[in-house]
Amino acid sequence: MRRKIPLPTPERPYLALGLEGSANKFGAGVIKHAEDGSTSVLSNIRHTYITPPGEGFQPRDTALHHREWALKIIKQCLVQAGVSIHDLDCICYTKGPGMGAPLQSVALVARTLSLMFDKPLVGVNHCVGHIEMGREITGAQNPVVLYVSGGNTQVIAYSRQCYRIFGETLDIAVGNCLDRFARVIDLSNDPSPGYNIEQEAKKGKRLLPLPYATKGMDVSLSGILTSVEAYTMDKRFRRDGKPRETDGEDIITPADLCFSLQETVFAMLVEITERAMAHIGSKEVLIVGGVGCNERLQDMMGIMAKERDGQVFATDERSSHDLHTFEWNC
Repeated sequence: MRRKIPLPTPERPYLALGLEGSANKFGAGVIKHAEDGSTSVLSNIRHTYITPPGEGFQPRDTALHHREWALKIIKQCLVQAGVSIHDLDCICYTKGPGMGAPLQSVALVARTLSLMFDKPLVGVNHCVGHIEMGREITGAQNPVVLYVSGGNTQVIAYSRQCYRIFGETLDIAVGNCLDRFARVIDLSNDPSPGYNIEQEAKKGKRLLPLPYATKGMDVSLSGILTSVEAYTMDKRFRRDGKPRETDGEDIITPADLCFSLQETVFAMLVEITERAMAHIGSKEVLIVGGVGCNERLQDMMGIMAKERDGQVFATDERSSHDLHTFEWNC
């Protein structure tokens, strides 16, 4: 049974256009709120600003990308949803947190459309948007939320009418950690550095020792990043992954480093999530954010949840522009 929403039942369907551009993706989607309280995603279109290998995305360049693609993406979004902009009941946009310049570009587009077509404007908290969309499309009721992205690493749960942070990173976010290491070993940014690290890690054969830094329900990731970068200066490191004639079995490849980084960092995330589950007595875990698409993280969380007779819910937007849902019934 879905928990009843303590809001009046709408007399007619409501349509909302959502605009997101807090980082290097500009996205637009239309969601329908039906009379029975259910919701459905009618369209979900996005375009990603991709930089050359070894480079990150700068705020100014990212903002220019969003301005260039905004109208094209919005038009595609409305066509896919089969609605006109006049049919919309409100326009929503990411108010923050995120990168300042890209957020300003999205806000400018949203406010312009709101004024031109006389539609109410709704600012949405980026973090809450991730969580609520995850709950909606997966059916999770009262989960412990692991929110992992390029700018956020938090363990969150709902208590006393608001979301409360039980644990978080003490320095850099997990997505930032993975992205920065991808630049060190010159992995492509297409479709994303984190995805390419995941694929490279599948080829890894060695689990190299890295710092394991959990502090209660918090984690520290900057030291792990420094340590894994140091391996690239080791005399055993082979950037092309191939041994030389004088090498024996003792070589270190980029795949080994990606594998070791993933296994260590994800083990830390699973540990602090399990502590939060025990603390609040929850049997559900919801993984949201870009790093939450990582299948290895989902698998590791699923093993933990199975041992606690729980469930893991995760959203995966990697393989297409539509939303896909994975659920473990453990």
